[in-house]
Amino acid sequence: MEQPNRASWSQRPQASRPKRGVKKERILDVATDYFGTHGYNDTKWADVASAVGIGSTALYHYFESKQHCLYEIMGQTLDAFHDRFERIVAAHDNWTDALLAVLVDAFDLTDREVLRHRVLVAQIATLGGHRTLPREEAARAAARARVRELEFSWGTFLARGMQQGLLPENDPRLLTRAVLGLYNSVWHWYRPGAALPLEDVGRFIVGRQLALLGCSPELPADLSRDAA
Repeated sequence: MEQPNRASWSQRPQASRPKRGVKKERILDVATDYFGTHGYNDTKWADVASAVGIGSTALYHYFESKQHCLYEIMGQTLDAFHDRFERIVAAHDNWTDALLAVLVDAFDLTDREVLRHRVLVAQIATLGGHRTLPREEAARAAARARVRELEFSWGTFLARGMQQGLLPENDPRLLTRAVLGLYNSVWHWYRPGAALPLEDVGRFIVGRQLALLGCSPELPADLSRDAA
């Protein structure tokens, strides 16, 4: 695969972000709880309908399939993660402060946000295959585009740190995938209510991310979103 030069990171593709109604959001929330807790493959579509309080056939008014719902959840997760990244970076003039803030913020999550990340990481490989149902395929393609958006934003940000002499010279795409890969590894095993607090997990992982990047700003005592 051709590796873009650093300047190309400034051209980030844009994906459409559909509006969602209240009932659709409720279905997405319930499906997130089921997929993130029991696993996508072990969740019955009828169980989601029952928990929402509608008939199974009514689900098809909002989604063509369970897979379609999955792709919407994945896109929603990527949207939120990317939006928070861009907001935090824009709020900091100092690059190192922005880096630390986005790394810390990524672990300040509600239980449902944790479940969304679990679903995304567990099913990310499914974004690679074309789907035959039109709305399902549109949702898959949109979620896949959002992955690229996120990687371009992170790559641009890391490249700026290199240009300022705050990071060692490296391939921004590979470095982006290494940093995000370390973060995503948490959601293979971490569940809401785990004995190990998420803040402790975050402190450990952020320390490893900073070491991987080759910089070592001091971690704050409080890793909450407000503190960052």
